Amino acid sequence: MKARVHALPSWLRDTLISLLILLAANGVCALLALIHEDNNPFAPQVFTLAVVLISYFTRSYWPGIVCSLLSVVCVNVLFTYPFFRFNLTLMGYPLTFLVMLIVSLLVSALTTRVRREEQLRFEAETEKIRAGLLRAVSHDLRTPLTGIIGCSSAMLENSLLTPEQRTALTREIHTDALWLLRMTENILSVTKFQDGVTLHKTDEVVEEILGSAIVKFRRNTSSALPISITMGDDILLVPMDALLIEQVLINLLENVAYHACGATRIEISVRRAPDSVGITVADDGCGIPPEQLSELSGTSPLPSPARRADGSRGMGIGLSVCRAIVEAHGGSITAENRADGGAALQFYLPWEEEEYDP
Repeated sequence: MKARVHALPSWLRDTLISLLILLAANGVCALLALIHEDNNPFAPQVFTLAVVLISYFTRSYWPGIVCSLLSVVCVNVLFTYPFFRFNLTLMGYPLTFLVMLIVSLLVSALTTRVRREEQLRFEAETEKIRAGLLRAVSHDLRTPLTGIIGCSSAMLENSLLTPEQRTALTREIHTDALWLLRMTENILSVTKFQDGVTLHKTDEVVEEILGSAIVKFRRNTSSALPISITMGDDILLVPMDALLIEQVLINLLENVAYHACGATRIEISVRRAPDSVGITVADDGCGIPPEQLSELSGTSPLPSPARRADGSRGMGIGLSVCRAIVEAHGGSITAENRADGGAALQFYLPWEEEEYDP
């Protein structure tokens, strides 16, 4: 319903808001008039408040100005003796109109200024996000492209390669091409979420989503790291877009496979609370450098934690996609270094315990 209201043209939305508030003010004054059978002493204050609310909730000056005039007329005709007659000779009438007009102009000016400042902050944050994505893209795409060019050049220029060597080079080209494909999909996902996307949530079994993500992770990578899952015995249903949450899990698992130097295992744990479900992907590798950990805790796009010394490809885009997907679900994502070594990235999805407890 809220999305439909925001989808209305600005002028129609402002008109509907103004009419609803004016009708509510008339209703309140009509009830208060039952207490005072003569003039209603509360009408000017009620309609002044209505003008303030209209000026605040609408996006231009005109609704407040027009409603100031209409409010003065309503006070004069409906709630001031003689009733249902317009009387310009009433004492204080010009002052009442002037006060309402000034109030509407001041409130409209203040709210317009606040909205403009919010828009400027949003644009600045958007530029910061775009700059971070461009830096991640420039690094993450350069390495696989260099590998593809090097392997293909070796195959073209060296006719003395053995079949085994050609197979190895072809496999490396195939691996880099798959990485580029997944990177392109992640970039498209980031663009989609920045432009706004409507999620199609359904109640999904968390254990099934984890299993599907692990299967796809094994298929996409050559990692043989053992994966353990810790969760309760109860079937846990969480409202989510299954494909998108799978993508989050795959990105986090690939992040461990490519960047957690020295990791010997991956641990996935699921915790539930009255208002959220937390899923953690942890490892026992090299951890996240302090400077990158501070970035991960901020509002900027998640950079690639723990880049390997050999210049392996980064996961800046993948983690940015994770943040975009989780926040689109109304959740949050965090990262930390574990006390016993390694890193842990966890994300939380909204969940109401009373709705899903058996």
